[in-house]
Amino acid sequence: MLRSEKKTFVSELEKIYQDSNSVIITHYHGLTVSQITNLRKALRENGASFKIVKNTLSKIAATNVKLTHDPEAFSGPTAIAYSKDPVAAAKGVVEFAKANDNLKVIGGIVNDKILNVGEVQQLAKLPSLDQLRGKIVGILQAPAANLARIVQAPAGSIARVIQAYSEKNS
Repeated sequence: MLRSEKKTFVSELEKIYQDSNSVIITHYHGLTVSQITNLRKALRENGASFKIVKNTLSKIAATNVKLTHDPEAFSGPTAIAYSKDPVAAAKGVVEFAKANDNLKVIGGIVNDKILNVGEVQQLAKLPSLDQLRGKIVGILQAPAANLARIVQAPAGSIARVIQAYSEKNS
């Protein structure tokens, strides 16, 4: 890699580290190109991305943006999954790793907190931001729906009483 390419790569990584709330570090040794493509596609559908990184350049970029990281995690054939949603990258990588033994989760960085493998797996079990938003909207809408049913119930009861009375007198 030429020096100019290295500078470009470091600046790309710096932007990724600054813009992402979640960076999951993996080893991808043994994955085929088609498997990596499938992983990228699955992550992209959930708002995350996957990038193969050079360890030295990744450490430089992390240091430049003052990202809290474990330098030991960046060794071997390393790739990162990253996203603005703290859960999306972890969820996608952990799900893919269950089906493919060649993808190993090494650790992660979520909102400037270093996570070990177990913590990344726990993070993957949490609902995504979109799922949480949906649940909140459901919770907020439930009282309104219940209130509408309560308000309509007396009118419905009166209508049934009147109908029963008219049927009885007919």
